[in-house]
Amino acid sequence: MTNFFATEFATDFFNQYLSYLIEEDMEATVKFILRRDLENKKGEQPLMLVIHLASQRKVMSTGIKLIPDLWSADKQEIKDITAKQKSLLEKQFGETVPQKNTLLQYQDEILRLRNQVRQIEESFRLNETPYNLEMLVEKIKESKKPTIKKSEPTDLVFDFIDKYIEENELSRVKGSMVVYKSLKKHLKNFQDERRSSIRFEDIDYSFMQSFQNFLIKWKVVNPETGHVHTLYNISIAKQLSTLKTFLGYATFKGIKVNPGYKTFKIKREKLEVIALNQKEFDALYNIDLKKNKRLDQVRDIFLFSCVTGYRYYDLRQLRREHIKKDEIRLTTTKTKEPLVVPLTRISREILEKYEEMISPIPMISNQKLNKYVKELCELAKINDPVEIIRFKGAKRHATLHPKHELISAHTGRKTFVTLSLSKGIPAEVVMKITGHSDYKSFKRYVEVDEDRKRNAMSMAWD
Repeated sequence: MTNFFATEFATDFFNQYLSYLIEEDMEATVKFILRRDLENKKGEQPLMLVIHLASQRKVMSTGIKLIPDLWSADKQEIKDITAKQKSLLEKQFGETVPQKNTLLQYQDEILRLRNQVRQIEESFRLNETPYNLEMLVEKIKESKKPTIKKSEPTDLVFDFIDKYIEENELSRVKGSMVVYKSLKKHLKNFQDERRSSIRFEDIDYSFMQSFQNFLIKWKVVNPETGHVHTLYNISIAKQLSTLKTFLGYATFKGIKVNPGYKTFKIKREKLEVIALNQKEFDALYNIDLKKNKRLDQVRDIFLFSCVTGYRYYDLRQLRREHIKKDEIRLTTTKTKEPLVVPLTRISREILEKYEEMISPIPMISNQKLNKYVKELCELAKINDPVEIIRFKGAKRHATLHPKHELISAHTGRKTFVTLSLSKGIPAEVVMKITGHSDYKSFKRYVEVDEDRKRNAMSMAWD
């Protein structure tokens, strides 16, 4: 009897001990390693999850790719590098070095995978379910989240630009969406140079800085003429400003955008205001064009803009019904705002000259007007030299032009503003006529008129 109980006790003890050993052996070990044999052209290596269980081994992808310098094998974590170390890595690997917030996401993913293995094992134990490595891996695959890098479709930024253009093209002035098409082209070229997809989540301060440097270096050579086309700071600022506007719109539409771009400040340079002074306006008005009907009509179109402040597309939509007794009432094409412009002696003269026509003035295409008005101003001897200064990065470029070469259809509107101010019309009145709602953009006209400055000084001191 004693032998029976002794045998039973021994058997029970052995089974418990065996169960203990099995439980100890069933604890999986988790490790992360870089696959150095799978390094890509950017110098990145895939980070792999290695699970050991009961003498078996399984290697799984984490979806993360890292430069070896960013991984600590001993600590099993991503290195916390300093700004200086990051700068040195960027010199070697360029845009391949992830931003800090991306590295933090990677570290979170590593911790999540480690904890997930423990949670799945604990679930098996609580349910008293025997398991092996194959079952553990299957459970990981079932609950696997999309990898961080593929959280956003590759072409989402460019697809969204196309969508933005499509949604706004009909409601905006013809040609106003050209800048967005240009932005898309430059972003595509930038993406090709950096050899990695552009995503909304990547467009932070560092991205804006790198994109600006890319635009400064950008150039295209015309194979036929050999002319090198580059971008000056004014055009670069326009591209960066458009990108910021676009990112704000994307945020409004519910797309998750990296907010880091907002801290990037765009440096804006002043454009020269090309406008006629009173002497040049009078020369144009008094030139005899009886034998040149083409330029005579061009002069009337241009002078009408000079005395009303209308843009080309406002002049083009002008109809007889817009002209009242002493004023013109017209909703502008750009701002969609109704404006009232009082008629003056010269604007009345031009309207009376063409009163037999259906249209109030003999409009031509914008391209032809820009071409012919230069010819007209050269004939009127508007030839004073004008220095145009542009910057490309920190480099200064200065060119000298006879003034007639710089005059275009839009010069008429600028002339109206500068001459109105020089004649003593208050700035707020001129803004009301032209439809300027922002004094910031109007201010450059107030600063430009040197004659007005001299007259004011003369009246005050002499």
